[in-house]
Amino acid sequence: TGTFRRQRPADKGAPDKLCIMPAGHESNWVVNGAIRLAHLYISEAQFALGCVRLLDREPRELQLQEATFLDDPQQSVRFRQLITLDWAEPAERLLASSLAHEIVDHAVLSQVGLRQGLRLKGGLAPSLRRQLVEYIEAHLDQPITLGELALRCNLSEYHFARMFRTSFGLPPHQYLLARRLHRACQLLRLGELPLGQVALLCGFASASHFSNRFRQAFGATPGEYRMAIRG
Repeated sequence: TGTFRRQRPADKGAPDKLCIMPAGHESNWVVNGAIRLAHLYISEAQFALGCVRLLDREPRELQLQEATFLDDPQQSVRFRQLITLDWAEPAERLLASSLAHEIVDHAVLSQVGLRQGLRLKGGLAPSLRRQLVEYIEAHLDQPITLGELALRCNLSEYHFARMFRTSFGLPPHQYLLARRLHRACQLLRLGELPLGQVALLCGFASASHFSNRFRQAFGATPGEYRMAIRG
């Protein structure tokens, strides 16, 4: 309470107030007394995935809208849960990751606007981008190659990879892996399928390959994730 931005001294902070700062944002603050802050940094890749998945828009068109001392009860509850978790414990680290994804999704849905003064060049046509999203989602359980996706757009692999990254905000292989892992998390949360079957349904060649990729992304095995999420 009593904290404010130098540019806006009339707007004072308070418990549960939120600030949103777009990439490249700069600001100066005056802090009066003791203060405890929780910062969540959103990577370009996570922002891009949210824009494509939740808004069906190209990430380069959009940015988080700046906000100072915003009231958002849902987000405040998530942040308060986040700061109580012990991130040194694998199970609680997984819960923290899940909460962070909920915070990011909420921000993308409620705090995103058009990037000002942007003139789009290159990239895939919106109709092609949607077709690719639908095709990938429908075939996550199958091998999907760069050549196969490029052929659907009548482009060379090199040109397609460049245009895909322009429109999706990340390379094809990273996008595909992210969607496979997202599907895996859904299956682990909602069902009792054996881990080997989950791996196959998400397009991983084997349970060990699935486990390695999952551990790299989440810092825990699929089995640990299932146990942590279900409490």
